[in-house]
Amino acid sequence: MPTGRLGTAHRLLTEAMTALEAAAGPAADADELLSVLALCEETTRRLDRTAVATIATLDRQGTFAERGYRSPELALADLLNWERAEARRRTVAAGHVRPRTALDGTILPAALPATAERFADGRIGLGHVHVIAAVLGSHAARRIDPERLTQAEARIAEHATVYNPAELRTWATRLIEALDDDDPEPDDAPPPQLNTLTVVGHRSGAGGRITGRYDDAALFDAIATAADALSAPRDGLDERRPEERRAEALAEICAHALDRGTVPDTGGRRPVISVLIGLDDLQRRARAAVLDFGGTTTPESLRMLACDAGIVPIVMNGAGQPLDVGRTRRTVPDGLRRAVTARDHGCAHPGCDRPPSWCEVHHIVPWETGGATALDNSVMLCRVHHRLMHHSEWIIRIRHGLPEFVPPRWIDPMQRPRSRPRPAGAA
Repeated sequence: MPTGRLGTAHRLLTEAMTALEAAAGPAADADELLSVLALCEETTRRLDRTAVATIATLDRQGTFAERGYRSPELALADLLNWERAEARRRTVAAGHVRPRTALDGTILPAALPATAERFADGRIGLGHVHVIAAVLGSHAARRIDPERLTQAEARIAEHATVYNPAELRTWATRLIEALDDDDPEPDDAPPPQLNTLTVVGHRSGAGGRITGRYDDAALFDAIATAADALSAPRDGLDERRPEERRAEALAEICAHALDRGTVPDTGGRRPVISVLIGLDDLQRRARAAVLDFGGTTTPESLRMLACDAGIVPIVMNGAGQPLDVGRTRRTVPDGLRRAVTARDHGCAHPGCDRPPSWCEVHHIVPWETGGATALDNSVMLCRVHHRLMHHSEWIIRIRHGLPEFVPPRWIDPMQRPRSRPRPAGAA
């Protein structure tokens, strides 16, 4: 039972709901029942505003990220047992109708000020906000002059007070299409013929930049087709921009090719981690790794890659000269991977449908702390859930031969395990 201010709010809400239920009892006439429905909607909108404000505050404070979640939607889905689409509606609203914080700490107005005003006073609901954000985030809307788009947002927000979300989507889409048609045509002059690809690592050692241009239609089509096949939103909660999805899709395609050995031996299977570590530091374990192209990765990323990758340890002396270079070893051999695939049939996390070919094998007990490379210490995870397991307090264990996932207490105080349904015929 909540205590303090939250306990008081809980008691008052319970009393108010009990009174509302009584007002909708058998003795109520038609007008009273209609008023009950209107009050229910008003209350729902007010609760949604509180939830959206709370989500925005938690996200701004970094609470979800601190607890291992890169996406607030995933955290909310686990915490409140929501459908991911339901979680996304709240996070989209939080990002568009709540004040924002700039990198220097300056408080900025809401991204959709007219929408935020009507949402705050209860004239529109969460569904309206989601529609407005989607329409104004479309490709057509991004081509419109910012000043005209601001005016369009005000018009759409005012219409939202009269139209339901479905009607609003139709009306707003037509408005944006009409405004887009008014803009000047783009310059269609053909560019010079050129095929180039530049790969440059950042000076900081973290990642890099890849830029390319393919005027050869066949080369460009091959790359675009492969990237498009994997760049669709994973689900209704995937809020990555199209260019972000394509970037991750291209990286996933390359990792897949490396893992399947379809590139020359100089490329290897998966990224081979060259761990450069001083002799004195060797006794205290490496805190970071340097990849083949010079990028430094974090300890968490190192442990994640080490679950299912080749590793070459290189011990350096004080002068930066290599004292010993180990041999590459496959942490998860092919035979074990086949066994894990046969058991898990892809990502084992409940609700995930990533196939085996796009998954990695994770050591439940990390191999660097003595975990065995064995079936009962391995689980198949997609990249999203693999990252989550390494950065959060979720626990994986094998029970009756199958993996199950135990959420942290802040998700479920009872820590009830979650798992996929057992195969038909299993005990």
